[in-house]
Amino acid sequence: MIEVSGYSKQYGDTLAVKSLSFTVAPGDVLGLVGPNGAGKTTTLRALAGILQPTSGSIRIAGVDMQQDPVAAKSKLAFIPDEPALFDYLTVEEHLRFVARLYGVADAESRIPGLLEELELTAKRDALPTELSRGMKQKLAIACGLLHQPRVLLLDEPLTGLDPVGIRRMKETIQARAREGTAVVLSSHLLHLVEELCTRLLVIRRGEAVAFGTIEDVVSARPELEGQTLEEMFIALTG
Repeated sequence: MIEVSGYSKQYGDTLAVKSLSFTVAPGDVLGLVGPNGAGKTTTLRALAGILQPTSGSIRIAGVDMQQDPVAAKSKLAFIPDEPALFDYLTVEEHLRFVARLYGVADAESRIPGLLEELELTAKRDALPTELSRGMKQKLAIACGLLHQPRVLLLDEPLTGLDPVGIRRMKETIQARAREGTAVVLSSHLLHLVEELCTRLLVIRRGEAVAFGTIEDVVSARPELEGQTLEEMFIALTG
C-alpha cells in the first residue's frame, strides 16, 4: 500500500504541495486529479522517489522512502506521461534489461505474456524509433509491470493510444488492481477516472480539497449531489 503523511514540497519561496496526507490500499485505484499546476506531477515524482519531500513521509509497501529508497523503489513502477526509452534497444531487449535490473528470475516465462497483453508481440524486434507514440507508451508500461510491482503510478497512461489500445490498457490496470496492486492514476480524462478509480484525491494549489469515494466527496459537500464528475471537479477546483 501507499501511505503519505504530511507531505510538503517547496521550491525556493514556492510551496508546490502542502501537508498532503492519504493512503492507497492494495487493490485500490486512486484518481489523482486537479488543474494544471496543482501539484499532481510533483506528488507522483515524490511517490516514485525522484523528489525528496521538504517535510513529511512516504511509505511504499511498508518501506519508508527516505530511510530505504532502494527497497521502496523496488516495490513500485512509475510510468511518466512521456516514455523514457533507449534508442538502441529493441522492445524485447528493453524487457530483458529491466529484468536484470530488478532481478526478475522468471523473466523468460513472463516476457511473452506481457508482449501479448500489451499488443507488442509483432514489434518485439523493433527499436523505439520504429514505434508509434502509443506503442512506446505500451512498452514503458510493459517494462514497469515486469517485476510485478506492488504499487503502480501512472501519469496520463492513455496518451497516444487508439480506441483498442485504450480498452486494453484499462483492462491491464483493472487486472493489476484485482491482483492487489495499489494504483495511482493521474489524468485529465475524467471519464477514465470515473470508470476505473475506486477513490479520488482532488488537489488545488498543492492542497487536498477532496479525498475518498465519490460518495464520500458528495457526503462532505452536499451541494455536489447529482452533479457529474466534471461538474464536481470544476466546483472543487474553480
